[in-house]
Amino acid sequence: MDRRQFLELMGGAACWSAAPRMSAQEWPQLARADFVLRISPVELETAPGRVIKTTAYNGSAPGPLLRLQEGKPVTIDVQNDTSDPEFVHWHGLFVPSHVDGVGDEGTPAVAAHGRQRYSFVPRPSGTRWYHTHVSAGRNLKRSTYTGQFGVLYIEPKDEPGDYDAEVFLTLHGWDPYLSTMGADEGDLEVDYKSYSINSHALGYGEPLHVQKGQKVIFRIVNASATLLHRLALSGHTFTVLALDGNPVPAPRSVEVLELGPAERVDAVVTMNRPGVWVLGDMDDKIRGAGLGVVVEYSNQTGAAQWLAPASLPWDYTIFGRTTNVLAPDADVVPLAFRSKFAGNRWVQHWTINGKSFPKTDPILVKANQRYRLRFDNQSDETHPVHLHRHSFELTKIAGKPTAGILKDVVMVPARKQVEVDFVADNPGPSLLHCHMQLHMDFGFMTMIQYKD
Repeated sequence: MDRRQFLELMGGAACWSAAPRMSAQEWPQLARADFVLRISPVELETAPGRVIKTTAYNGSAPGPLLRLQEGKPVTIDVQNDTSDPEFVHWHGLFVPSHVDGVGDEGTPAVAAHGRQRYSFVPRPSGTRWYHTHVSAGRNLKRSTYTGQFGVLYIEPKDEPGDYDAEVFLTLHGWDPYLSTMGADEGDLEVDYKSYSINSHALGYGEPLHVQKGQKVIFRIVNASATLLHRLALSGHTFTVLALDGNPVPAPRSVEVLELGPAERVDAVVTMNRPGVWVLGDMDDKIRGAGLGVVVEYSNQTGAAQWLAPASLPWDYTIFGRTTNVLAPDADVVPLAFRSKFAGNRWVQHWTINGKSFPKTDPILVKANQRYRLRFDNQSDETHPVHLHRHSFELTKIAGKPTAGILKDVVMVPARKQVEVDFVADNPGPSLLHCHMQLHMDFGFMTMIQYKD
């Protein structure tokens, strides 16, 4: 069966989850959707006099919080008011390929000035998110460089709720541009003029108001197109409960959180140090350009303080187990990541096992088998590698074994190897790619294909 036949079969077998395109006259006849997302140009004032012109959902960035119930079917209508076809990707959800929001998997595009209806059963529970999934290339006014992102939270059936307040935070960079600063051999990388947490830069908008003794859970999404962020809350520690929405086997307290592009962290902070503080990026330049938020205790006034903690290395394995690592059902699949110099003042191209997408060799799997992927990073950059429609278990990080940590994005350090296991339990084509927009647009992708 070739790719075209496969997609035709999938479309016919599960047409319930993506309605066909229809005219404006036909649309109102459908039952009312649970949520509506409208893609349109917007102007965001992230700070007085700093207006960002971008594209976003429902007139804001982030878009509306979509709070769903695990296992309860949901219908979402998407209206595209722009002149370009779009996709909305439901990041971290176990949905069919044709509603995942990726053209290469067979999802229909939301046509320019058109509408699309998606229906699916939300799972797994936890902090997920949604975002555009189109190629940008060198056009930094497209895709994840824009304001097209929002948090999608799936409430678990047995939510323990051991906290007093819940705060959702999204990290994003604005006004991106291509620069050779810090790049090797004169190739181009993306930099940003300003940043925000949620819709405001540090010092603007309402502070986060807290009370002494409160337990606050922060659900944080790194919605950056390209950058890793390290966050601290002056004078406080984070107890990490979940990574990429999945509870960790061994919750630990840390002073600094690290999130690569598309990663999520759920962490509780006990508010035990009254004052006015900054929760922000460890990098002074990035924090000064807006990536921060003020945390203000009740009855406290004055300028927000920043106290930088020790910058310790981030280590996934402290949140996992060192025993009970299951063996895969097949040989380890080696995946070597390399850069390919494309010319002075140009963008590097990327390869997986020597080939760039769409010429990369697909990873062939059988349903319900456990596979081990070895990410061999032979480049000088760290890569956030994302698997669609599945979660994977971390089994080895730079030679250090671990178990029990389930994620859908993992940061693969420069010149290191990471091994992950996943169960092929969601048939259909599934993308595997670097979540740095510049890398995925220039070759860093492959496809997992189920075989008979």
